[in-house]
Amino acid sequence: MTHSPNMLKSLAFCAGVCCAPAVLADAIATDRPDFVESSDVVGTGRFQVETSFSFERNNADGIKTRTTTTPTLLRLGLSDKLELRLETDGFVRAKADGQPTQRGFADTALGIKWHMQDGDEASGKPAIGWLLNLDMDSGSAAFRGQGVRPELLAVFEWELPHGFSLGVMPGVVSDKNADGKRFTAGILAAVLGKELTPEWHGFIELAGQQLTSVKNGGSVVSFDTGVSYLVSDSVQVDFSVARGLTSYTPDFTWGVGLSVRF
Repeated sequence: MTHSPNMLKSLAFCAGVCCAPAVLADAIATDRPDFVESSDVVGTGRFQVETSFSFERNNADGIKTRTTTTPTLLRLGLSDKLELRLETDGFVRAKADGQPTQRGFADTALGIKWHMQDGDEASGKPAIGWLLNLDMDSGSAAFRGQGVRPELLAVFEWELPHGFSLGVMPGVVSDKNADGKRFTAGILAAVLGKELTPEWHGFIELAGQQLTSVKNGGSVVSFDTGVSYLVSDSVQVDFSVARGLTSYTPDFTWGVGLSVRF
């Protein structure tokens, strides 16, 4: 039996649609699992949930501590340039050798993100975003910070050849030390990403989460790596591990996450 050219074209088109990857061009963009935030916002009227389970192990002064948390970020798009954010480490369980287990909830931060400009690989222009967060003393007594701690972050992202990307995030945060005195700490992190397949993405990262003097808690710096997988254009799962590089940083951390866009 023979087929007309138009019929063959129609069959080819249908086959292409049916066999197209589940991941679409408008795929979800998340702020996890790396420390460096994305410059992107979720878009007008869209709501995104990024949640996870994290395990942290530390050994300081001969005392071993194990902490589990449920970091969660809620994002609501106000426009194509702005989003509102609610972020917390969620439920916390901490167990130190020879001490009772502590359970409770972490502080919550309110924030806003502004996507300042899109990037352009051809010209080398980075995508740029700004974030302002207000971390509030809203958690359980064992995990509560002191007062409101404002944080300002800038995000610069470059799309590089061969599926690579580079993100750099400088910032400052105002906090209080153990004596209740206000201090300002720096933040500086850089992440190198790689698109392994249309669905799989990997990264390595050097994250200076807090850069300050010993009297203010010391510098918290880690080396991180992980992968994420796009289940669909609106669902992502991820896994990450981190190794502390200073004595003020948890020795080892791992986490698994789920992000969903509505």
